[in-house]
Amino acid sequence: MNPAFWTLLDELVASSEIVIDQPRGSAHPRFPDNIYPLDYGYLEGTTSGDGQGIDVWLGSGDITRLSAVLISADIRKRDAELKLLLGCDTAEQQMIADFLNAYPSFQCLLVPRPAEET
Repeated sequence: MNPAFWTLLDELVASSEIVIDQPRGSAHPRFPDNIYPLDYGYLEGTTSGDGQGIDVWLGSGDITRLSAVLISADIRKRDAELKLLLGCDTAEQQMIADFLNAYPSFQCLLVPRPAEET
């Protein structure tokens, strides 16, 4: 995988404030039965495919460390995005992917950071 990709994302994370708008344990705004398994938010001052800040998930590890990305497709919103997983171990990465893939109209692909890029 292209090391420059991960380096650019590291720089973006390091230069941005993380805003958490859906804390772990909170209900999804449109699907109240779905509870966020980890803190979810965005990078202040960035723009993603939906015109909002770049989405981030925070794991139990070092949140300055980018551990994976999720590539998502949402047919209802008619958009695709990149979501950053910060400080997430393998189990947390899979937990997030499973949470997002529970929606039939929304699916994602998990791309863990290669070991040589950590």
